[in-house]
Amino acid sequence: MFKKTETGVLISFKISPNASKNEIIKTDEGVKIKITAQPIDGKANKALVEFLSKYFKIPKTSIEIVKGHTSKEKTLLLKTDKPETLANISEMFDF
Repeated sequence: MFKKTETGVLISFKISPNASKNEIIKTDEGVKIKITAQPIDGKANKALVEFLSKYFKIPKTSIEIVKGHTSKEKTLLLKTDKPETLANISEMFDF
């Protein structure tokens, strides 16, 4: 899911912790993000925010987990209105 809001962009995807490397994979069901961190004490969530911050070139403080703190199904709010970041997100979700 990809939805533009007043404060940024909402994205929904599946996370896969304990992966061999951090990466974004497009599947028939949507987007899957693999993270090397373990899902213990919020480590995977923290690693996810750090990875997406570097990937989209936005500050970590601009990324908020809105839904799915303890689930593999996540919804994040990326607080940005930069055209290049929005283009990268659109490309990631094929919109």
